[in-house]
Amino acid sequence: MDSMKGFDIYETVTKLIIDRLEKGVIPWAMPWKTGNSMPRNLITNKPYRGFNFWYLLSFGFEQPYFLTFNQAKELGASIKKGAKSYMVIFWKILEYEKEDDIKKMPMLRYYRVFHINDVEGISTDRIPNDDKYDHQFNPIETCEQLIESWNDIPQIKLGKNSACYFPSLDEVHMPDPKTFYKDEEYYSTIFHELVHSTGHRKRLNRHEKFSNHHFGSPDYSQEELVAEMGAAYLCGICGIEKATIDNSAAYINGWLSKLKSDNRFIISASALAQHAVDYILDHHS
Repeated sequence: MDSMKGFDIYETVTKLIIDRLEKGVIPWAMPWKTGNSMPRNLITNKPYRGFNFWYLLSFGFEQPYFLTFNQAKELGASIKKGAKSYMVIFWKILEYEKEDDIKKMPMLRYYRVFHINDVEGISTDRIPNDDKYDHQFNPIETCEQLIESWNDIPQIKLGKNSACYFPSLDEVHMPDPKTFYKDEEYYSTIFHELVHSTGHRKRLNRHEKFSNHHFGSPDYSQEELVAEMGAAYLCGICGIEKATIDNSAAYINGWLSKLKSDNRFIISASALAQHAVDYILDHHS
């Protein structure tokens, strides 16, 4: 793997990402589809966007459908006693008059939704029966070699509904490769989770630096930037970045927005991501 570091892939990929951020990127798209995996409103069938998407996805519901109290009431259904609600945020533009001019001011608002498991009386025909995406997966040799040669790699378990890394178990959970729309996106996603795993205390111990693991916190957001920057570097090293760079830039843009910051966070994240990738490449058998 040392030959893969013969030119400055880190600088090259970082520039590609920043160029796309400066030109504007489309919203991030989930690159796989397992059955019922996209968080959305049960009544409108619209997927949640932005932070709401990440927040509701993080709970790992097999059928991530949600509805408001009033929507449940309109269906003739009821919320179970003691059920937990989830906050969904949105921006509302308020207009006001000042010095004979109409001014606009954004205001952050929120409402609460309930998961369908916490609602009684929903007719089964109201719940979609989505099929997972399924295609012939063709392994990419350079990516497989990188993964298989890493000598202290965490255990990887496939066939899950979402992609995540569990530090307590030192395990990466991934959807089946066949459920990804593009083979390259499967590797970009697993690289993301593997970069997370380099932060384990028995490797680089980066998770101690970002100690607030609460979803959406600055530490959490910064670690997500590190993982996606690292994944982009690994995709570049394996020669698949052309197929993954746009979605990586969109993912990074989402977390930069959460941090309410500009591209300067990329610089600090990229240094940690480079350290993580170097660790992976230096620990090959």
